[in-house]
Amino acid sequence: MNPTSASTDTRMYTRITGTGGCLPQRRLSNADMVQMLAARGIETSDDWIVERTGIRHRHFADDGIHSSDLAATACRQALVAAGLAADAVDLIIVATSTPDMVFPSTACILQHKLGIAGCAAFDVQAVCAGFVYALTVADAMIRAGSARCALVVGAEVFSRILDFDDRTTCVLFGDGAGAVVLQASDTPGILATDLHADGRHAGILCVPGSVAGGRVSGSPLLTMDGPAVFKLAVGVLESAARAVLAKAGRTEADIDWLVPHQANIRIMQSTARKLKLPLDKLVSTVDEHGNTSAASVPLALDVAVRQGRIRAGDTVMLEGVGGGFTWGAVLLDF
Repeated sequence: MNPTSASTDTRMYTRITGTGGCLPQRRLSNADMVQMLAARGIETSDDWIVERTGIRHRHFADDGIHSSDLAATACRQALVAAGLAADAVDLIIVATSTPDMVFPSTACILQHKLGIAGCAAFDVQAVCAGFVYALTVADAMIRAGSARCALVVGAEVFSRILDFDDRTTCVLFGDGAGAVVLQASDTPGILATDLHADGRHAGILCVPGSVAGGRVSGSPLLTMDGPAVFKLAVGVLESAARAVLAKAGRTEADIDWLVPHQANIRIMQSTARKLKLPLDKLVSTVDEHGNTSAASVPLALDVAVRQGRIRAGDTVMLEGVGGGFTWGAVLLDF
């Protein structure tokens, strides 16, 4: 055959081939939080929490359990789902704001716990948008030929950085990890990505501390301007969603499932409505998990996959927004 008589698509694509999740064993209800805060002289209620956030439960890691431990369990589940052994992995990216230590990266520690060595491993820090950032980086590396099989993980132990004298923040967050296996493919999986940041808003959601001279300089606890975060989040999530749809040549009608960052049910539902999606296409786990930061999107994705809601061939929108201020979206065919 004349090689010029037919064209062949030799582009490399990436597909999610397995998902996994991990939640610590300790599950706290709103009633547990009410009791915990009452012992500190702080008043709150189940109604107050549910009305403002949709959260009813969250999981906290016990002492001695680190982000890498939760990540390892989630990764093993994802590898089983993909039908792969750990030694098939040639890239590990961990999105976390609560690393095991200052350095080395949680990804390197995770690599060792999975019993492999030699592949690239590093962390991404974009707070609650971290998983979307990490997935975008892994997609780009696979498309460029730098890797063929990646573990992309969101893992957090946010309970370690909460101010339990602040009822407006400590009831919101939980611990957990979610992971996906991302593999090179000759058929499209990830269709488009869109990432942004605006450091002008760094102060509205942050942990303004650092390690200096053997001591913590500044505060090691989370602080948040809730109304400011809410206002920004609703707008940027819609814009990122529309950006990836435009890049992929798709419309809102093509979305089978919306899997947003699980921060607040009102933000999530507002995003779905702006995209003209019925709420039964919204994957929500915030009631059971709380806000697990970088782990929230992959955890929710794994739940929906294991429940049989998200299936092969579905078009899925993933969205994240977090401190930085950072935000982004990924559109993919599952």
